[in-house]
Amino acid sequence: MPNSTTVTEFLLTGFSDVWEFRVLHTMLFLLVYLATLTGNLLIVTVIIVDQRLHTPMYFFILNLSVLDMCYISVTVPKACVIFLLNNRVISMVGCAAQIFLVVLCACTELLLLTIMARDRYVAICQPLHYHVIMTPRVCVQMTLASVLSGLVYAGVHTGNTFHLSFCHSNVVHQFFCDIPSLLKLSCSNILTNQISIFVSATIVAGGCFSFITKSYIHIFSTVLKFPTRAEHRKAFSTCIPHILIVIVFISSGAAVNLKPTSNSPLIQDMVISVFYSVVPPFLNPVIYTLRNKQIKESIWKVMRRTLTSFRKVIIISTHSYFDCKS
Repeated sequence: MPNSTTVTEFLLTGFSDVWEFRVLHTMLFLLVYLATLTGNLLIVTVIIVDQRLHTPMYFFILNLSVLDMCYISVTVPKACVIFLLNNRVISMVGCAAQIFLVVLCACTELLLLTIMARDRYVAICQPLHYHVIMTPRVCVQMTLASVLSGLVYAGVHTGNTFHLSFCHSNVVHQFFCDIPSLLKLSCSNILTNQISIFVSATIVAGGCFSFITKSYIHIFSTVLKFPTRAEHRKAFSTCIPHILIVIVFISSGAAVNLKPTSNSPLIQDMVISVFYSVVPPFLNPVIYTLRNKQIKESIWKVMRRTLTSFRKVIIISTHSYFDCKS
């Protein structure tokens, strides 16, 4: 293309150019970000501190919370800078890093949710063999396998995307860099990229969804055979939070990847991306703290212990102050 200019940096897009709305969007994103970090950090702290929660199920919940903090940190801080300071510029390297980390976190979270379904299946359907099958070594190996798979998946698609030439507009119609938005800016043939993304996403997401569905079919058929309602409630209490998180994550991801993007309005695309990149990390700690009795009890226990320690520090400081005065 003789009259084209090679793109060296991109311009991200905010929801509005009006100052008041930009401030409002910044406050909303910042509140969600802080709430997400606080909730997930609280879950991580409680699981580490409480010895009762040192089980495979809570080990995976801990990893999910750490992953959610990383996931939302990739997009929201930069979005707040865009909204508040109108600093829309992101370098080619920064855009590539953002795409890589978003895809890595999304793929790893999906694989981790699949592993958690496997954990629930073994715990409920094969309880006598649970501690033999779900050993600490196996749990660590499965977690590392999900992270390594996410690294490979993110590396392949990020490399394929930035192997293209960008010589059209450098305005990314999104508040963070994502692959569909960049493909629209490419002057190369993107058919191969679109086919590889569709096929790989169908295999990974479809395979994980099928495995999760199959696991819960066996789980529910086993739970319904339990003799008492108390056993039903105990089994469902450990499964329902995971099911809700899977529904939120997969439905939001499907809304982004399966919708027709060619003629969809800009604001619609950006709002759907919020549900994909921001809402799942925000809702995960809420769902687990509201639905999981052990985590709620541990949180109150840690909070009471912290308040008691803080009260003792104040009393000791007060006594020391008056002793010095006297």
